[in-house]
Amino acid sequence: MKQNKKPKIVEPVGNASQIISRPIEQEVQNCYLDYAMSVIVSRALPDVRDGLKPVHRRILYAMWRMGLKHNVKYRKSALVVGEVLGKFHPHGDIAIYDSMVRIAQDFSLRYPLVDGQGNFGSIDGDAAAAHRYTEARLSVIADEMLTDIDKEVVPFVPNYDGTITEPTVLPAKLPNLLLNGAMGIAVGMATNIPPHNLTELGEAIIHLIEHPGAAIEDLIDILKGPDFPTGALIFNPLQIKEAYTLGKGPIVMRAKTDIIESSNGSFQIIVTEIPFQVNKAVLIEKIADLVKDKKIEDIRDLRDESDREGIRIVIELKKHTYPQKVLNQLFKLTDLQTTFHVNMVALLDGLQPRLLDLKSILEEFIKHRQAVVRKRTEFDLARTRERIHILKGLKIAVDYIEEIIRLIKKSKDREDAKLNLMKRYRLSEIQANAILDMRLHQLANLERMKIEDELKEKSKLEKELMIILGQPKKVLQIIKEEVRYLIDKYGDARRTQIVTQSLNDFKQEDLIPNEPILILSTQDGYIKRLSPTAFKTQIRGGKGVTGLEAKEEDMVEHLISATTHTDLLFFTTKGRVFQIKAYDVPESTRTAKGRALVNFLELGDQEKVAAILPLLEDRSAAKFLAMVTSGGLIKKTAIEDFVSVRRSGLIAIKLKGNDNLKWVKLTSGQDEIILMTSQGKAIRFSEKNLRSMGRTAAGVRGIRLSGNDLVIGMDILDLQKIKSATPKLLVVMNNGFGKMTELKDYRVQQRGGTGIKTARITDRTGALIAALIVDDKNLSEYATGDLLIMSQSGQVIRLPIKSIKTASRATQGVKLMRFKNDHDKIASVTLI
Repeated sequence: MKQNKKPKIVEPVGNASQIISRPIEQEVQNCYLDYAMSVIVSRALPDVRDGLKPVHRRILYAMWRMGLKHNVKYRKSALVVGEVLGKFHPHGDIAIYDSMVRIAQDFSLRYPLVDGQGNFGSIDGDAAAAHRYTEARLSVIADEMLTDIDKEVVPFVPNYDGTITEPTVLPAKLPNLLLNGAMGIAVGMATNIPPHNLTELGEAIIHLIEHPGAAIEDLIDILKGPDFPTGALIFNPLQIKEAYTLGKGPIVMRAKTDIIESSNGSFQIIVTEIPFQVNKAVLIEKIADLVKDKKIEDIRDLRDESDREGIRIVIELKKHTYPQKVLNQLFKLTDLQTTFHVNMVALLDGLQPRLLDLKSILEEFIKHRQAVVRKRTEFDLARTRERIHILKGLKIAVDYIEEIIRLIKKSKDREDAKLNLMKRYRLSEIQANAILDMRLHQLANLERMKIEDELKEKSKLEKELMIILGQPKKVLQIIKEEVRYLIDKYGDARRTQIVTQSLNDFKQEDLIPNEPILILSTQDGYIKRLSPTAFKTQIRGGKGVTGLEAKEEDMVEHLISATTHTDLLFFTTKGRVFQIKAYDVPESTRTAKGRALVNFLELGDQEKVAAILPLLEDRSAAKFLAMVTSGGLIKKTAIEDFVSVRRSGLIAIKLKGNDNLKWVKLTSGQDEIILMTSQGKAIRFSEKNLRSMGRTAAGVRGIRLSGNDLVIGMDILDLQKIKSATPKLLVVMNNGFGKMTELKDYRVQQRGGTGIKTARITDRTGALIAALIVDDKNLSEYATGDLLIMSQSGQVIRLPIKSIKTASRATQGVKLMRFKNDHDKIASVTLI
């Protein structure tokens, strides 16, 4: 229908009322707005004065009318549901009962409003029993919410069918909006208010009454933060201050946990309190799924030992794990850590939704209580004056009792007696009726004195009530006294602990000791972490100990010395790089197989780890990474290009043909580089002859190879150390032979040459397998530096470096390791 046309008036048909046509857009808009306001005002949002939604208010009022106070026997919940459904809330028994169940749960409300008997659900998400099985009555807190409701202190409106009236708000001696919090989703808005501690909340109200100009910061000093029924921990007071000041903001919650060490050296994580609104059964199921999917691999067992005394979840850890690391993983991946998003939206005067800060909510409560106390005082004053009026009439009757008796005897009936009394003693109709209703025992002297005493008492009360109405400060004093009484009677200790330190201040490595470790990986892609003390020092030529129970076809490939806090760069044969922390590598025993690398790195098909580079914490001296392929190519790239390595990896070098990346070392830009081949050739050249390239470059020739020769090693010579040390080149051969040769025997050449002989290779010695630079500091009698050699079958020997013979370039060396298996070979070598 076009908008510019006037509404068309249609003549009524029969008894039909007048029909006015209008654009459908306008009709839908008006209807939706009506619906939205109905949801906002009559269903989803709480009133700032009593903190209740209509359904909860109706449940409490219906139970009050039924006499179900906290000190009477329980009645069937079905009876309560029927009363609410039939008289106040015709929206279905399930909706009413579910609302009633929630305000009876001690894990949902900090101070439950309904005292339930029977199965009212559990923190595991179990549903409550049907309302025909459970029983309920009001709690003591709910009694305080309804006190004085029969004194005309709050407005009443007709119920849905107009047969009776219901309150639009409760008197609420307690600020229930903050006491128990509220949650609700309306149309276009929502509310999420956390619960608080009664003692702190009461003290904040008293402080605000005494200091109306107090800032929110002053109130926060008293009302520290939310106090959840499930306890747990909340962090960062700055977030709490922001939420209270702006009316919205996140507050991080964490479970309360303890780490316990058992007698066998393993650890247990004990969870005794969980965050608010977290389903315990779902939480345990999530942890179990993480273990099943191997996202958390250090958990050995998981048990729920909770009972009526409280929550107790036991998480047993495997040996040689860092319990704090596992706990941090649980915080990150499960609801052991959640965020409560505060959004303090409530209805002002039951009609206007507003986002309120902490002070505004408390001010609105105080304003409500002022109105309640004033109306209660007016009600009491009216009743007092009515009683005084009657007592004055009774006193006249007592003073002139004989005359009154004669007057009544002369009257023909009660009506005539009433008129005669009113005329003779100038009494009101109420006073006259009271005299006529007097009993004979009230004529006794003692009863006469009671009337006089009561009259004096009521007259005194009248003056006090008038003073209260005439002095607003008296009203505030009464509110303070009532709040103090509630604190003394119902106040309790805080359950939720507030941690002053921000979570952002915690680093995972701060919770893990920085210790020396060895990182060991195999050709088949298994890796493990173990302590250097697992291998004791032996004499040269020994057989060593077992360092790995590998499969027959698997061999040890990398042996890295580092610390637990070291960043490890994993360079693959395909030229990609990944990064993890050393402590993320699982710790294992000396003979254990380890864990597959694919659990940590996103490796592709036929892609293996070629080099593991530990990055030192102090990287001021290291400016570049030098990369060498098995085909003799070399490339230098700035280390800044590898500062941030994403989880899926980065390209480190562009490879040609079937060439593979094999070695990566840190350089300063002023060093010298030595490359060694399997056939005993070595070349030494200056790093200055190697320009820096981007990550995706392919590199240049480092050494020219002949036949089937391959590069088997590379090392960096720090020229600064040459001035104060005597560096030597340590070489190890396949069959367990090795030696050291002074580096001065290797002249500096141009990059890309064929090199010079570094060892005499024979069938007895086998091909060159490893080479690295050591200096004379490692050779002194005070040195702690050792050489760790591992065979392909997992046999390990640890030798003092000073025990290795120094010989010329063209010699074959001495026996460093004897094999238990005749077919065994050296797999890898590292310095400790």
